[in-house]
Amino acid sequence: MADAELRVAVITGNHSFDVPGFYRLFRALPGVDAYIQDLENWVADAGKVRGTYDVALFYNMHTETPDATRGRAGARAREALEWLGETAQGIVILHHAVLAFPQWSLWSEICGIADRSLSSYHHGERLWIEIANGDHPITRGLAPWEITDETYVMHDAGEGNDILLTVDHPRSARTIGWTRLYRQARVFCCLLGHDDEAYSNPQFRTLLQRGIQWVARRR
Repeated sequence: MADAELRVAVITGNHSFDVPGFYRLFRALPGVDAYIQDLENWVADAGKVRGTYDVALFYNMHTETPDATRGRAGARAREALEWLGETAQGIVILHHAVLAFPQWSLWSEICGIADRSLSSYHHGERLWIEIANGDHPITRGLAPWEITDETYVMHDAGEGNDILLTVDHPRSARTIGWTRLYRQARVFCCLLGHDDEAYSNPQFRTLLQRGIQWVARRR
């Protein structure tokens, strides 16, 4: 049904976050039925539902590339992540998840940045978010806005991506939000979303809801 709630697997792990604020964020998104879980549970898929989610949203920051050298758990994680894009299940890469699996070319391909090395990060920066593409379904009708968030100094998303949001800030990457296609899946990447100052920002909530809808082909 077109108006049914979107089932979203929200995948966390290897990075702390404001748990109450994070849960409030997803409870506040109309039409989003979020199942917050760590990567290990998503991989284990005890309920055999991993493929039934409309969207897989990553908010994890694992640093080791999963493979058989990490034992059976590593092999299973690699298999699950390599499955992404096999179907039209949408993918959202949120904030520090862009930095996950830093040595894995597959994750770089999903994110659309060949070199995801991080030069520095900065807490509590005030950012003015500019709309780089106002014709995209995610950003159509949105006005520029201000947010306080953690920033990353890193390479920008470039060729092969549709850049939606940018900032002009000396302690931040320029590209903040972008979309791309990965195999059969739509992908939305967003560098925003460190803590409750971002989670509770109304424009950020609107952006995230729209991003989820777009990757799920509901927008």
